[in-house]
Amino acid sequence: MARNAPPRHDPPTLTVKGRDMRLRTLGFVVLAGLAIWFIAVNTGSVSIRLWIPTVTLPLWVVLTATLLVGIVLGLFISRRRRARR
Repeated sequence: MARNAPPRHDPPTLTVKGRDMRLRTLGFVVLAGLAIWFIAVNTGSVSIRLWIPTVTLPLWVVLTATLLVGIVLGLFISRRRRARR
């Protein structure tokens, strides 16, 4: 007796220059490119008030730091979710 295997659900892919790319990866690359472009065009200086001191920094430094903190927090949360399973 042959058992029917459940259908395999592979992640959605798209072929780019002969290579299969996951849509999730492609979306990440597009978002990363937009984030880098947004950071690159915002070069003016801004004043940021931390609890007591006020700091003047280029906006690209603030945006880059915010992006890096967001990436680290996202990785931390995804690892905790994966560990719970």
